[in-house]
Amino acid sequence: MLVEFSVIPLSGKTTIAEDIAGVIKIVEQSGLPFCLTPAGTCIEGEWDPVMKVIRECHEFIRARAPHAVTSLTIEDEQGVHDKLTSNILSVERHLGHQARAKAGLVLPD
Repeated sequence: MLVEFSVIPLSGKTTIAEDIAGVIKIVEQSGLPFCLTPAGTCIEGEWDPVMKVIRECHEFIRARAPHAVTSLTIEDEQGVHDKLTSNILSVERHLGHQARAKAGLVLPD
C-alpha cells in the first residue's frame, strides 16, 4: 500500500519546516520506505504500520499547534509492492525520458 500524506500545523507561523522535520524523523524511525516531496510525504507498507506512523505524525504536530490538518491519499493494490519507484518509472517509460529533474530541482546526494 502506498500512502501520500501531509500534516499541516495551523499555528500562525510563516514557516513549518521545523515541524515537518519532526514528522520526517518519525517516518525515518519507522523503517518504512518513504519519499519526502515538496507538498507531502509518500510512505509504503502494510496498513497497520503505515497508519500507526501517520497517527504518530499527526499527534506530533497536534502537540505543537492548536490546530492540525492531516490529509491522506491511499493507493492499495493487492500483491503490488515498491510503488514508490515503480509508479514513477512507469510514467517515465511512457515519456521516453527521466522526468524527475525537469522542474529544475536537482538535489545533491
